[in-house]
Amino acid sequence: MPHILLVDDDRAICRTLHLHFQQNDYTVTTAHSAEDGVNKAEDDSVDVVISDVRLPGADGMSLLSTIKARRPQLPVIMITAFHDFETTVAAMQGGAVDYVPKPIDLGELDAAVERALSQGQSGGGLIIGSAAGTAPTQIVGHSFAMKEVFKSIGLVAQSRITVLILGESGTGKELVARAVHNASADRHHPFVAVNCAALVETLLESEMFGHERGAFTGAVSAHKGKVEQVGEGTLFLDEIAELSPPMQSKLLRILEEREYTPVGSTQTRKSKARFITATNVNLKERVAAGLFREDLFYRLNVATINLPPLRERRGDIPLLTEFLLKKINKDLRKTIRRVSGDAMACLEGYRWPGNVRELENVLMKAAVLERGDVLTPDCLPPELRQAPSLPETDESACASAMCSLRELERDHIRRVLTETGWHKGRACDILEVSRPRLERRIKEFGLISPKGRHDDD
Repeated sequence: MPHILLVDDDRAICRTLHLHFQQNDYTVTTAHSAEDGVNKAEDDSVDVVISDVRLPGADGMSLLSTIKARRPQLPVIMITAFHDFETTVAAMQGGAVDYVPKPIDLGELDAAVERALSQGQSGGGLIIGSAAGTAPTQIVGHSFAMKEVFKSIGLVAQSRITVLILGESGTGKELVARAVHNASADRHHPFVAVNCAALVETLLESEMFGHERGAFTGAVSAHKGKVEQVGEGTLFLDEIAELSPPMQSKLLRILEEREYTPVGSTQTRKSKARFITATNVNLKERVAAGLFREDLFYRLNVATINLPPLRERRGDIPLLTEFLLKKINKDLRKTIRRVSGDAMACLEGYRWPGNVRELENVLMKAAVLERGDVLTPDCLPPELRQAPSLPETDESACASAMCSLRELERDHIRRVLTETGWHKGRACDILEVSRPRLERRIKEFGLISPKGRHDDD
């Protein structure tokens, strides 16, 4: 019978979780401080630790550090009401196997425990050292989808593996690349970004690898490329799918052999750069179409971070709006204090094809037009004022009638599943629920996919 150690100073939460796990055939021990938790974690029978971040005296991060020093293979799951980027990254870098925000979704916590037990049985997972003093990076979001992004950043930051960031235009791919760099042990080295679609091939090759004097017309002096400039830092290549076949070959060489040749030179040079790449297109489709090298794709796709579009994390829009307006107020010397309820409804109802970049642009224009200190719908573009708050479907029985909360939940889940083509991963991100919880609701409400199955993906 698996043994769980619960560490939380909130005794009511401990009692609730204790009863829940006992009913699911776990042995449960509780502790109400980091010191007590560390002592009880010495018991070899403990298989998983679940700890709150905020504890009296020494906090949960100290408990995590101590447990990892004494029992490196013991999985630790962190829980907290303070769900932000810095805390999530610190927890994952400290060696936590998962991070569950409060209010706790028991289905999500159950899934985290199952993953932790599976990892423990297979010999434990990767332990990543903490990066003390990491500079904060402004990535905003409290949604389930962004929590997964934060966890991924924490996991890949301390390793120099190649990272591929996928996401639509405007989702913040360069911001995530900078976050990975800033959370790494090499953050004191340069971070250099190159847009592969912004330069013609000849200029891009020179920009990346440098050139010798006289290499081409206009090359009056030698030039250091970005690969040399970045040294042991991070080279971020955006729009990687736009590389020409010759440039793909040169990039593959530097990834495989860690060497390159400047334009006009016969001497190879070594590189110690860490590569992070990004694209808004499906690279697998490019490979299938013969437009992108398959061997390069596998070299780039060592670790992947998927950024959700803004329409799939609508719950983050108020938080993003607050953050962006503070920045806009400072830049434009405005004094916007709040956003009216009607204006926020417009922002939350729009589909945002340009994602966060478009949101910032809309808010900046609205701030310029607004003469008072409250942002109103009058300052928003017509397409936002006319946007429906949610996609309508003929299946919704509650679209225009009085109904129960249960019926509202059923119809909203059905709408989201329909909108996503019954892709349960995306549906979980939009609904901000765990996969087990969504599965339970689908069965409970008797929802059936167009293919006639309850378990369609």
